Amino acid sequence: MNRLFHVPLSPFCRKVRLSLAEKKIEVELVEERYWEPDADFMRRNPAGKVPVLKMNGKMLAESGPICELIEDLHPEPPLMPATPEARYEVRRLVGWFDDKFHNEVTSKLLYERVNKKLMSRGYPESRNVKAGAKAIKYHLDYMAWLLDQRRWLAGDVMTLADFAAAAHLSALDYISDVDWNRSSVVKDWYAKIKSRPAFRSILADNVPGFPPPPHYADLDF
Repeated sequence: MNRLFHVPLSPFCRKVRLSLAEKKIEVELVEERYWEPDADFMRRNPAGKVPVLKMNGKMLAESGPICELIEDLHPEPPLMPATPEARYEVRRLVGWFDDKFHNEVTSKLLYERVNKKLMSRGYPESRNVKAGAKAIKYHLDYMAWLLDQRRWLAGDVMTLADFAAAAHLSALDYISDVDWNRSSVVKDWYAKIKSRPAFRSILADNVPGFPPPPHYADLDF
């Protein structure tokens, strides 16, 4: 059995979970409190980060390379397009969300509101929360601009770029930090993607002490 060491609200873990589920690859989820000293976990990944995927007897780290390996080993259904130019655009957008969006939004909202409490590292810093709340508007507008020209974020078919974006937004939606009324086209895109069977386990997540809002698992918002 494949095993994924993860944190439920981690967008990087969620991206891997979505890729596995879309490919119908069974995996056992093992919640990992990576911020607590654990020699076993450090042996799995000396970087001390999640996700870590145990697959085919090997320990795999870093969500980007994990997702691309899953794609190489299980190419159907495809999450990467066929042409080099289209694959570039997917990788560019995955980088956008896992780097720029994460640094400007996820780390300012999710980590301040949830991770600090889970890790017993004090209270949210209001300056960071305000910065994240302001920055997410820019990112939602950029997504709307992309989706005005394309059916999906990177083109005419759903790709890993959509899963990367949905991984971050779903984690933020869990704590009601996404204004879905800002853009109808982004809201429609998210409704489509969260209606996929691959999203079921994501929508079933429940973090003790942080109950999700009623709309979180509602496919029609």
